[in-house]
Amino acid sequence: MSDKKKVIETKKIGRIFKNGEIEVHALTGVDLVIEEGEFVAIMGSSGSGKSTLLNILGCLDKPTSGEYYLDGVHVNSLDKNQLADIRNQKIGFIFQSYNLLSRTSALENVELPLVYDRTGRFSNPKEMAKKALEQVGLGHRIDHKTNELSGGQQQRVAIARALVNDPALILADEATGNLDSKTSIDIADLFVRLNNAGKTILMITHEPEIAQFAKRIVTFRDGRVLTDEIIENRSTKESALRDLEATAQ
Repeated sequence: MSDKKKVIETKKIGRIFKNGEIEVHALTGVDLVIEEGEFVAIMGSSGSGKSTLLNILGCLDKPTSGEYYLDGVHVNSLDKNQLADIRNQKIGFIFQSYNLLSRTSALENVELPLVYDRTGRFSNPKEMAKKALEQVGLGHRIDHKTNELSGGQQQRVAIARALVNDPALILADEATGNLDSKTSIDIADLFVRLNNAGKTILMITHEPEIAQFAKRIVTFRDGRVLTDEIIENRSTKESALRDLEATAQ
């Protein structure tokens, strides 16, 4: 391993769900390291364990066994309030359904994590929110209400909100799931640009063509890591649009 900082480290993570007498092993012995500056896609069919993993990595759930370290913090030992704090401070979430407040401006949506932050480290939330919106190419739309924006623009607002407090990790869960192919490519390209600027990104997707934008793909099957590969020929916006046009003809 390199001497880069580990943003995510799991050691033999397991998660068992009990359903009456039946035990469902959603994850078994998962070892995963994601270093600062990586862009990793997690793939696997439905039921492969990727959503369970996302919930654990996002500090929304705890493993039944094994150890999890997020940005050097041992997550297993944290209580509920500490988990909420680490989620707010270290993780930017991006969901398939955007999860925005509808009759509220883009700026106000992006400000939210700063307003809820209890550390008092953000003195100028409006300025920071504006900067984050500029980063995702929406500087000209900051006062628009989210219901006046297209799906792709709404997802960009959600990405700006995930970025705004400079988290250690961006966790994207099927971020392109509700978007058409061309808009999906735009969003994947935005992730590449953010990653090039130093953001560590973990993206769960079921779309192979979106996963190809990442630097590394980890595939899950039956709750275990099946493959973990570096991508040699990464997609670019240009190549993906070309492929899209070719399949449309």
